[in-house]
Amino acid sequence: MPHAWKAGPQTELLMRQLAAMEDGGLVVIAAPENPYRCPPAPYERACMIAHYLQTHGKARSKILILDAKDKFTKQPLFEQGWHRFYPGMIEWIPGSKGGAVTEVDPKAMTVRAKAGEFKAAVANIVPPQSAGRIAIDGGLANSDGWCEVDAWTMQSLVHEGVHVVGDACVPGAMPKSGFAANSQAKNCAAAVVALLRGETPTEPIFMNACYSTLAPDYAISINGSYRVSAGVIVEVMGSGAPSPLDAPDSVREAEYDYARGWYRTVTNEMFG
Repeated sequence: MPHAWKAGPQTELLMRQLAAMEDGGLVVIAAPENPYRCPPAPYERACMIAHYLQTHGKARSKILILDAKDKFTKQPLFEQGWHRFYPGMIEWIPGSKGGAVTEVDPKAMTVRAKAGEFKAAVANIVPPQSAGRIAIDGGLANSDGWCEVDAWTMQSLVHEGVHVVGDACVPGAMPKSGFAANSQAKNCAAAVVALLRGETPTEPIFMNACYSTLAPDYAISINGSYRVSAGVIVEVMGSGAPSPLDAPDSVREAEYDYARGWYRTVTNEMFG
């Protein structure tokens, strides 16, 4: 029952399991409570798996998302896409209807929640998350497992001179996304330079954009901008806009291209 939340052996295992699954099998995805890395990922993954099953002779199979939450990011857009591309194939059970997973049995391949016990052909169990071991062992994390930081400089509130960006930090209203981490890192670098010069860091402006691909040439997005207010990162009023619902296919195709372009840009920025 791999989490497959980190590329490598886990994602390869999940792929092998899907390839070996017979038509008509049940794929169970367990989505954790917030916060966790990449909020839309379980729902985008459901689309990717559904598309794979459709195109590999396994269209009678089902995907069940057992969720600890009662709502998720870009939900109306995802549900519209599920209905259009994968009708009757993807089912979502929220926490209020018993979706939170309480027990798993890898040997029997059963997943239990208040909504019932489900026999899975493939189970993708995404557990609750925290900052990495280095942050916890270094005493940077709070009792919830995340690192609290100064919103202007991303400096740890526990250890002076240590700065934490990305998934590991407590980022206020910002999601734990790759775009957000990149934005935080740039602002943090500018703050570190100012501090080394004995200057006061300038007020940071943070950005986020998150693309999700639901089918080939069909993607959705949400974006936002953020500032610091009373020592906390907050969303700028009116900036957190998702893609329009019922947009024409030309908009979805454009966002698919934007998603690929963003990926090329951000990886080039980081790795050259």
